[in-house]
Amino acid sequence: MELLSPQHWKDYELIDCGNFEKLERFGEYITIRPEPQALWPKIYSEADWLKQAHVKFIPKSSSNGEWKMLKRMPDQWEIKYKMGGQKPNDAREIVLRLGLTAFKHVGVFPEQAVNWDVIYDHLAPLSKPKFLNLFAYTGGASLAARAAGADVTHVDSIKQVVNWANDNMQRSKLDNIRWLIDDALKFVKKEMRRGNFYQGIILDPPAYGHGPSGEKWKLEENIHEMMESVLQLLDKDKHLLILNAYSLGFSAMIPENLLKPYATKNKSNLSVGELFLSAKSGVKLPLGVWGKLKK
Repeated sequence: MELLSPQHWKDYELIDCGNFEKLERFGEYITIRPEPQALWPKIYSEADWLKQAHVKFIPKSSSNGEWKMLKRMPDQWEIKYKMGGQKPNDAREIVLRLGLTAFKHVGVFPEQAVNWDVIYDHLAPLSKPKFLNLFAYTGGASLAARAAGADVTHVDSIKQVVNWANDNMQRSKLDNIRWLIDDALKFVKKEMRRGNFYQGIILDPPAYGHGPSGEKWKLEENIHEMMESVLQLLDKDKHLLILNAYSLGFSAMIPENLLKPYATKNKSNLSVGELFLSAKSGVKLPLGVWGKLKK
């Protein structure tokens, strides 16, 4: 099992975490947000946290809340991430607009940067690869694939989030990503009927969610059907598939068991592990498990 964490992201830093919160720097601004995985005490003092932070999220319910301003900062700002590429002069930078939402999110899951590197490095040497991003959020993986020259299809069920991803594409000076507001499982089944195949696929499904027409998604109930369908869209000769699962109590053996039959049948390399962020204070914050097929 591999433990993966971003190593060279100048615009992001996990400063400390504990007592179900995390202290993070996004560019020049520092936030305090809830974090259900941070079960241990904070390393730095509460006074130190409040001294550093610009803003703190105050939950009002299980699904939303509001931001308390501690220092002046904008509602929206930008951060950048540079992917290494096959050679140093191949490095490409993507730009992400961040914002203070009512759902504690700011527009990026920083631990996913390790996947952007993998996507970019895998797709860049290929000739016109096709890439599918499911549950695609604000599109970091879509931007990485497009920067590598891929024909990218981006699928998410929320219109505002897809618009946000489109804005990120324009800020990154990229173009021609295919934007779709659709239920991920319904879209995959349509692609199966069309006979379409992809050289790259990533999916980062939530524990719970809804499609644009009210379709219900529950990770434990739907992930098996999703993976059975998604695997039929993989190009058997050359492919990369990344499955992320952020759910309390999930083991890396779950993506391993879901992907192993395909890996065995198609002689694809299978690896599994955990994503985490390493804090400046010295603690490590686990942020989900992953499985990867590569050929």
